[in-house]
Amino acid sequence: MSASWTAHPTAIIDDGARIGAGTRIWHWVHVCGGAEIGSGCSLGQNVFVGNRVKIGNGVKIQNNVSVYDNVIIEDGVFCGPSMVFTNVFNPRAEVSRKDEYRNTLVKHGASIGANATIVCGATIGRYAFIGAGAVITKDVPDFALMTGVPARRTGWMSRAGLRLGRDLVCPQDGSRYRLTEAGLLEEVA
Repeated sequence: MSASWTAHPTAIIDDGARIGAGTRIWHWVHVCGGAEIGSGCSLGQNVFVGNRVKIGNGVKIQNNVSVYDNVIIEDGVFCGPSMVFTNVFNPRAEVSRKDEYRNTLVKHGASIGANATIVCGATIGRYAFIGAGAVITKDVPDFALMTGVPARRTGWMSRAGLRLGRDLVCPQDGSRYRLTEAGLLEEVA
């Protein structure tokens, strides 16, 4: 254990893992030796972090989440309880496909709800919001609200995590957004 981060005595942190200052690791967590975890993160009970995983700063990973190889999580991401990442598109117990892992990227500020599933190969956009139980099978635009199985865009979310109305103004902080051919953009004052 390092003086700059804390781990519960039941946690297993393999040699070589890089963990940033102020990160808290709770009960029954396993962090593999090749993992990179930023500062100020929280890994809840029973989290697994694979060797080829990068986790940014200020990330919150709730209980019972496995972050498998080839997943990159940028700063400020929230991963809800028991949500699922995958890394093989068509797994079979009798066929080794470790050379076929697909990359998954979760961009800055995104939130993934409890029990959601992220099928490998997808990119989750900045400040996107994945609803509880949703199944993501393709890329998600910035600020998109995704719900259902398979998930589809059912609205837009503000940076503050609130659903935007037709006026595309955040009801909490008044920030404004505009819809373009490239997607939803936050207007800069």
